[in-house]
Amino acid sequence: MMLDDLILGARPKGRTALAARWIVAHQDGGHRLLENGEIVIDRDRVLYVGPRFEGAVARRIDLGNVLVSPGFIDLDALSDLDTTTLGVDCGPAWAKGRVWPQTYVDRGPYEMYSPEELVFQKRFSFAQLLCNGVTSALPIASLFYREWGETAAEFEAAADAAGELGLRVWLGPAFRSGGMVCTAPAVLEPRFDEARGLAGLDDALAFIRSQSGRFEGLVQGMLAPDRVETCTQALLIRTMDAARDMEIPVRLHMAQGQMERDTVQALHGSTAPQWLAGFGALNDRLIAPHATYATEQDLSLYVDHGVTVAHCPLVFARSGAMLRSFAKLRRMGVKIGMGTDTAPPDMVLNMAVGVMMARMAGDSLSETAPEHLFDAATLGGAAALGRSDLGRLKEDAKADIAVFDMSDALMAPQVDPIRTLVLGATGRVTKAVFVDGRLSMRDGKVAGLDWDEARPRAQRQFERLVAKYPDRTWGHPPLQDIFPPAFPAFR
Repeated sequence: MMLDDLILGARPKGRTALAARWIVAHQDGGHRLLENGEIVIDRDRVLYVGPRFEGAVARRIDLGNVLVSPGFIDLDALSDLDTTTLGVDCGPAWAKGRVWPQTYVDRGPYEMYSPEELVFQKRFSFAQLLCNGVTSALPIASLFYREWGETAAEFEAAADAAGELGLRVWLGPAFRSGGMVCTAPAVLEPRFDEARGLAGLDDALAFIRSQSGRFEGLVQGMLAPDRVETCTQALLIRTMDAARDMEIPVRLHMAQGQMERDTVQALHGSTAPQWLAGFGALNDRLIAPHATYATEQDLSLYVDHGVTVAHCPLVFARSGAMLRSFAKLRRMGVKIGMGTDTAPPDMVLNMAVGVMMARMAGDSLSETAPEHLFDAATLGGAAALGRSDLGRLKEDAKADIAVFDMSDALMAPQVDPIRTLVLGATGRVTKAVFVDGRLSMRDGKVAGLDWDEARPRAQRQFERLVAKYPDRTWGHPPLQDIFPPAFPAFR
């Protein structure tokens, strides 16, 4: 039987044995490479991993020269049509629509996407994640083009999309108590509306109560206060209390940039992690992208309180920033998971960039190696979510599986399969993905999305958003001044 014989978007009936040249099996508390082995899945679970299974199966499929891996866990998964790639080479941020100018605030911020466009971008980005071997995701999107925060209605549609496409998600609309406003060139001031932030938290909690557990548990809840400099102490205390009571994770971006550090220092007289520690808001439910500006004391607080860093190397490497360093955090005992947080949402590429940037930061070849990033993208993410049934392939784990094509003609010759995948490929060699035992992606196709229709639609939607950038840019310059072309136009 062939993989093509399985129904895309469905869970095979009965036991399914998948034979492969390489399987990343879990044994003795860690990943182990199994050569010429077999994995058997039954409904939503892994039944067996090892040499050829001798029990009865409904079907046996030889996948050939592939690497069968646990699906990746993306703790900061792009669910947006990303503009960061535009902004990186077109700075500074205050002059390029990344911070609201006072004139835009005065006229009244507005939603730059329609409700239908917000629904579409989640579905489109969820499909992209599946095509890159991501099976579990905590979505992230920009609030720069939003009227304020995200809405429960759009996330109800996101839950529908995740269930229909077959992606495991932790969902919660982003909320905030304030934002940064550009009042003069290079002058950024925080503005707060705490009542609005608390109302956003209440809406997020209501959403989680109504949606968590849908689609046989594929949809779970998380709380997503937007960025630490846009939050008040009252909002964060209530957020952490609710997360404890509901036993759900919290993701909060902090220790990630100079603007944040300067703002929090001016407001609270400390770094963000130190500020949160002062009122008991650091705990093992907290996932904190990105730690690129974390001090030694910040990292020690993360260790003491069990905070997980969501490491997203690609988006920072584009602007020359990096985590300093991956090996240092590991030595200190900081918990590390992985995220993408940009386009493309390619976890393999992020692992490759993570290895390179760590070595540029001074880590030795043995201190930060491909397998360490791979562990973070699987076991690290599972630990952050408190899910010992994810991020590993072993008996009774969830059947969340990524299959990578090791026969790709552009990925040869090969050495160790993990090193070959991380340092010699991208997520484009993802051949198939199973989530909860369901075949969610095969050969770039996702049940419930027509790429021929979706790709041009996404581009048109993105271009309409970009056209509105002058509205929210200081001085309201024309678009060609905000994003000048890399080369002059041909005449």
